[in-house]
Amino acid sequence: MLLHRRRLLIASAAALAAPVALQAQQRASLADPLRLGADQALVDSGLAGALQTAFGRDTGVAVKLQPGLSSTLLEALERGELDATLTNAPELELKLESQGLAHDRRRVADAALVLVGPATKKKTPDPAGIAKMSDAAAALTQLRDAALANPGAITFLSAGDGSGAHLAEQALWRAAKIAPAAPWYQKAAAGGLLAQARAQGAYALVEHGVWADHGGAPLAVLVQGDPRMLVPVHVMRSFRVNHPAGKLFTQWITGPKGRAVVARQRGYRLPA
Repeated sequence: MLLHRRRLLIASAAALAAPVALQAQQRASLADPLRLGADQALVDSGLAGALQTAFGRDTGVAVKLQPGLSSTLLEALERGELDATLTNAPELELKLESQGLAHDRRRVADAALVLVGPATKKKTPDPAGIAKMSDAAAALTQLRDAALANPGAITFLSAGDGSGAHLAEQALWRAAKIAPAAPWYQKAAAGGLLAQARAQGAYALVEHGVWADHGGAPLAVLVQGDPRMLVPVHVMRSFRVNHPAGKLFTQWITGPKGRAVVARQRGYRLPA
């Protein structure tokens, strides 16, 4: 297996200068793709798929994309069940890195949460009256107060699933010194927080990239731009396995070609 992987790496490096037809033939012949776990939000927004496609086109190395939740994916990376991950959960990533359970952590992109909710209509504000607020913690505090003052009129939906966006949402509630609770605070059913929020006319915190691809009426972006809403995206490699194209992947994704892909993706920006 190791010899086979070394041969694939040599072939993939050679493919950098090979014709497109040869690269396509090589990709089809690869039996050992790089296993890349990507947070569901990065898949839903199109970022992970765009990076997967461009990397394969440029290097000839096949990448098997495995969507999931950041918390679950990082556990799989620790066990060696993935070669690399693309996640948006910096606290969990740093924990793995500090314990020596993952390495080669590099910042790929900066995403951001946006607080969405019922759009204002002419002179009628959203039910919580938080549109255009710049302080996310203050907006969440006002949303909570409005929900308690008007039972049944305001609902906040949370992914509640351990995804990067959910972990970032929880950090914002902590910043607001609020422990959100039912009945106004509810966990979305599996299968799409934003779609459910749109169907219910509820408030939610979602990644800007997901909103850019799947957002719309009757909701609108009400609060954005608070630095605490920033969600960095990192790539990491496993210590337990060493795919021969792993280092090539992290170098490519943070190099000029990978950065060009990020720059074209709506809802993301390049890290400084």
